[in-house]
Amino acid sequence: MLRRCASTAASAWRPDKLDRAGLLDQIADAALEAGEAILSVVRRGFEVETKRDESPVTEADRAAELVILAALARATPGIPVIAEEEVAAGRMPPHADTYFLVDPLDGTKEFIRGGDDYTVNIGLIEGGNPLLGVVHAPASGRLHGGCVGEGAWVREGGDRKAIRTRPRGDQLTAVASKSHLNQATIDYLEAAVGACGYVAVGSSLKFCIVAEGRADIYPRASPTSEWDTAAGHAILLAAGGLVDGPDGAPLRYGKRAFLNRAFVATAGWKPLRLDGFLEPFSGGGEIPKGVEPADLRKIASHEVRLVHVGSISSGQLAHPSRRRVSTSVRSDSSRP
Repeated sequence: MLRRCASTAASAWRPDKLDRAGLLDQIADAALEAGEAILSVVRRGFEVETKRDESPVTEADRAAELVILAALARATPGIPVIAEEEVAAGRMPPHADTYFLVDPLDGTKEFIRGGDDYTVNIGLIEGGNPLLGVVHAPASGRLHGGCVGEGAWVREGGDRKAIRTRPRGDQLTAVASKSHLNQATIDYLEAAVGACGYVAVGSSLKFCIVAEGRADIYPRASPTSEWDTAAGHAILLAAGGLVDGPDGAPLRYGKRAFLNRAFVATAGWKPLRLDGFLEPFSGGGEIPKGVEPADLRKIASHEVRLVHVGSISSGQLAHPSRRRVSTSVRSDSSRP
């Protein structure tokens, strides 16, 4: 269990008095427990299924979500939880302005491929804005947390240290998606920052890399669900960053179908608007029908002028058509 930052127990939550520090510790514990559930599934192998929106899902997604739902019900029974697999099953709780957004296994495609860069995301929304969140990477044991206005941190090997975005310099580094990099993103970066380095990584770890001061900008020019971004968004804001929607206004939550059309996250400086670079989109799914992510090799071209400075390795692709996947687990043995 993580240490408690405040004396007020989260179980004593009332709508008019939210103990943010105590609640952040509670949801951090929930994310760690969900991560253990995921690793347990990995150790014994799992099957891959395809949901109605054609995205993959595994036993690990469902096991982690059950853990989180139970933990949040104990910690804050008055706050509704909107969780990815519950929504996929047609279960949407009544909610007002305050609710959790949960992605129990962000980066399922990378997870299926055998990659390490998948996460457990738990974020709290209040009045359309992210208030606090945690992002846990089970394979590495790293845990990020943050509360807007109170700071952000990373926990690794039992130690927790404060993190902060870095000032904008002359040489910028972008964070790019492994699975959803498209030509619109490449064009946007060329216009917004010119020549820059990039780090390819899956899941909401992209927000965390910017929050730690290891990168400067993360543009996403294709749709995501709000549960994909809420936790990382909160951490980045807490660390001094910002996240704008495609129109240049701060990205907000509670939109139709819980869908983000696009966004740009930075270390705190105002970015170029993204809306002029977006491809046509009619709604639904992870990317527009018929629009494929650009080949990562295009980034290395002189025309694009991006320089690859790092990536997180992944294994061979397993096609999502309900099959059994056996994989070894890589985890930090020092993790409690």
